[in-house]
Amino acid sequence: MDDSPRPNNWPMMIGIAAVAGLAGFGASYVVGTGTKPAPAPATAPDKTGPVEVRIPAAYLASAGIAVEPVGSGGPSAEIAAPATVTSTPTGEAVVVARASGTITRVNHRLGDPVRAGEVLALVDSLDAASMSADRSVAAAKADLARKTYARESGLYRQGVTPRQDMEAAQSALAVANAEAQRASAIARAAGVAGNGRSVVVVAPISGRITAGAAMLGAFVQPQAELFRIADAGAVQVEAAVPAADARRIMPGDTATIISGRGAPIDATVRSVTPTVAGATQAATVILIPTTGAGQFIAGEGVQVRIRVRGDGSAVSLTVPEDAVQNIDGRDVLFVRTATGFVARPVLVGTRSGGIAQIVSGIRAGERVATRNAFLVKADMIKSAGEEEE
Repeated sequence: MDDSPRPNNWPMMIGIAAVAGLAGFGASYVVGTGTKPAPAPATAPDKTGPVEVRIPAAYLASAGIAVEPVGSGGPSAEIAAPATVTSTPTGEAVVVARASGTITRVNHRLGDPVRAGEVLALVDSLDAASMSADRSVAAAKADLARKTYARESGLYRQGVTPRQDMEAAQSALAVANAEAQRASAIARAAGVAGNGRSVVVVAPISGRITAGAAMLGAFVQPQAELFRIADAGAVQVEAAVPAADARRIMPGDTATIISGRGAPIDATVRSVTPTVAGATQAATVILIPTTGAGQFIAGEGVQVRIRVRGDGSAVSLTVPEDAVQNIDGRDVLFVRTATGFVARPVLVGTRSGGIAQIVSGIRAGERVATRNAFLVKADMIKSAGEEEE
């Protein structure tokens, strides 16, 4: 057994082995150097130096341990709320058939990336044939009316025909052109293909196919949904906030989005609904991620913390309540270092809405473990136990 000294040791309590079982992936306990006397009793530990638990950065991501800076402002300056990631109005599209018919080609399947304007499928349709014929007839009538007007205009200038004949031909040309434009617009809106018998199903946005009901040989009706496309980067977050708190939130307020994986993402409040839902009595706050929007998946649940400006509360330091851990009866925060975390004893004030006020022991801007901070605690206790052996 190593007899080198160590200037610091956390008191051990009965049953820490059960807590240590939560630790993961071999975090190590860093102590000073020198000669070690016999271990001190657990009731009188030496606390002359910091205790650090080394945790690789890769483990933070895999274990879902979030690291965030300590914020400033009273506990009421932050509002914590559950939220859901959704697509923006232009970030998701429903693709439908524009005419009835039989699907004769399917170019893409579920999960495929597509570009705006790309053909997803073809539908053979009698409606398409009819629209194509109407377009051709209208174009032929417009061409005839154009020639008639040119002839009548020439005869009028020569004094052969009266003015009213030229004006009648001019009016007929305007009507024929309008009819040709109408037929062409209908065919274009329906997506009539160049062969005159099919309707093309086109992607309106770039993204990935998230739903696909198109099946080769199936008969579809107009407006039947064939595909859904979503742009992974075009997402927003909808938070459900109680009416009392929603009144304090203004567009432009900053926020933090915390998902079950990855680092917290900064966001900005875009808008707040002026009404509340009947069942939940909560208003909807729309937040736009400022970076890292591609990390989210539409439909996933997240947590948000909205920082309210100018609420008049006393300035203090705040952290998420789950960042505060208790070791041997003392509240601590785990401050991030270059290689791991150091347990910092702090004095906690009020706790409200998932936010804890820190009276002393920490400085604004220092980065601390927040989500899953208990895993850091477990690693530290486990490492302390191994040193004690």
